[in-house]
Amino acid sequence: QVQLVESGGGLVQAGGSLRLSCAASGRTFSTNFMGWFRQASGKEREFVAAISWSGANTYYADFVKGRFTISRDNAKNTVLLQMNSLKPEDTAVYYCTAARDSAYRPRYASRGSYDYWGQGTQVTVSS
Repeated sequence: QVQLVESGGGLVQAGGSLRLSCAASGRTFSTNFMGWFRQASGKEREFVAAISWSGANTYYADFVKGRFTISRDNAKNTVLLQMNSLKPEDTAVYYCTAARDSAYRPRYASRGSYDYWGQGTQVTVSS
């Protein structure tokens, strides 16, 4: 079992930056394929970014490429999402998620590829 706790959300003006953090506890974290999703009010939860167990490979939704960066520190059991050039349409609850093992998820943009979810952190971008 893996427990995930997100932090770092808040209110920011358009063009600003936020850094989300996901702290993992429980079974071995350093071997899990990890990701971030988001869900805006009234919309489906959507993929944002994913990262391999080593951090060597990262994957992004087209709408965040060049603006968001996912990274991990396995020694600290932490996954980060650095968000720059934020837009009002980035407003959503952001969720950290983990697969049960390190295997690459070809369908990394699918919610079904992940087994554990955090409670989410609200990000609000004002115009």
